[in-house]
Amino acid sequence: MIRSPAILVDTTRCTGCEECVDACKQVNDLGADRLRPGQEGVDGLSSTRFTTILRRPGDHFVKQQCRHCLEPTCVSVCLVGAMQKTPEGPVIYDSDLCIGCRYCLTACPYGIPRYEWDESVPYVRKCTLCYPRLKEGKRPACVDACPHEALLFGTRDEMLREAHRRLKANPERYLPHVFGEKEVGGTSVLYLADISLGFLGWGGHLGDEPMPPLSWASLKKVPPVIVGMSTLMGGIYWVIRRRMQLAAKAAEGEIAAMEAGGAEGAGGPDEDTPAPDPVTSRPEGSDHE
Repeated sequence: MIRSPAILVDTTRCTGCEECVDACKQVNDLGADRLRPGQEGVDGLSSTRFTTILRRPGDHFVKQQCRHCLEPTCVSVCLVGAMQKTPEGPVIYDSDLCIGCRYCLTACPYGIPRYEWDESVPYVRKCTLCYPRLKEGKRPACVDACPHEALLFGTRDEMLREAHRRLKANPERYLPHVFGEKEVGGTSVLYLADISLGFLGWGGHLGDEPMPPLSWASLKKVPPVIVGMSTLMGGIYWVIRRRMQLAAKAAEGEIAAMEAGGAEGAGGPDEDTPAPDPVTSRPEGSDHE
């Protein structure tokens, strides 16, 4: 398997045929798209669509998928290591480790991961760059399926060289930019386009700096907060439990005292009470003398 695998997407060659989408579905066994009420078709990413074709005004078609960032934010925010960046480069997901926090969904600057909201046991779903196929020496299924050579596959360095070669050879065909070369530290899915791709997340607000350091600035505070809250809640629990135990003992003492008092009242006269005189206490009409 090659290291630092990458895909170059040339949007000017894409016709929107969705052969890449169908190939992705087949390889990943994703099944049919699930339509929401009133929806006639699906054109965005979903738990059953790891890649999709977005249709833009002017007959422009743009493939959307996980960018496989060089420094992925989704990996940095995952508390249990379910999101993993492989040594070769692709970002994959281990459902056995996932706790369903969905931090990766909110952290991704491109809004890629999807959640199986309609499943009883939901998982996060996203493109893995066909990592199992790559380990077998194959190319991603979407690349093999594209009939118009809108998708190229190779090492990231090779794809960058080809992208800049095309920019230089046909400057009138493209915007003078390789999308994904530097944004948020760089991605493994690169784009050439003749329109702005800000709608994919490549807006000016992202910048070129990797985002994991920003996420760690917040996440590193999580352990102390958890420990502090655990200590606080444990202390509160101890105080409340202690008060309940004392109240229960007090109630038991009162009940025992009441029971003891009742037993004494039913057991006969006290020793200090003088016995009645047998003569004076004799009832009338009982004298037989």
